[in-house]
Amino acid sequence: MKVSIMQPYFFPYIGYFQLINYSDKFINYDDVNYIKGGWINRNKILSNNSEIYFNADVSNNKSSSLISDVFYKEKHSSKKIKTIYYSYNKEKNFKNAFPVIEKCLNYKCKNISELNIYIIKQICKYLYIDTEIQDTSKIYNNKHLTKQDRVIDICKKENCTEYINTSGGIKLYSKKDFLNHQIKLNFIKCKIEKPPLNLSIIHLLMTMDKKRIVDMLEEYVLL
Repeated sequence: MKVSIMQPYFFPYIGYFQLINYSDKFINYDDVNYIKGGWINRNKILSNNSEIYFNADVSNNKSSSLISDVFYKEKHSSKKIKTIYYSYNKEKNFKNAFPVIEKCLNYKCKNISELNIYIIKQICKYLYIDTEIQDTSKIYNNKHLTKQDRVIDICKKENCTEYINTSGGIKLYSKKDFLNHQIKLNFIKCKIEKPPLNLSIIHLLMTMDKKRIVDMLEEYVLL
């Protein structure tokens, strides 16, 4: 079984969904520390041909807080929906994709982890990704472990034979160490250059038809 473990990003980029699509099971790594300035509560979209940050309002967002303990403030969701509307209402796939984004932003929840995993599930459904998704990593009860050892412990509890991470994890994980536990380690690298990889999946959903995006899920290399 192929397992991937990632922090829950806010409307993540296409490479994140390539990772999920490749996996048999995706685990929401939400009982780790929240990082300010990361992708947990923000991402980038294109508005008037300029990149802008698109944020989810949060509180209790200290670096000492776990992601699962960072509260989501939904009172500004209508404003965010308007931002998406006016940024993309002239795009060719707007009518199909906008209801998905609107549904995500209207979701009632208490914390950012719940919101993000709901978003991820809705987009997976839209793109026909049927990977099993584990909503939280709290169930593994292994906060006493750190970094790579913690990931290996989760993989062993899931009886996985392959752990897959994005190419950004190359410096964090050792293939040799995983093989010592009979787990193959691979890194997935997105081959897509245009539109820019640093944009949220929202941009693709609005500007391309679904079939093209589904095809893009296979445009990667394993390292």
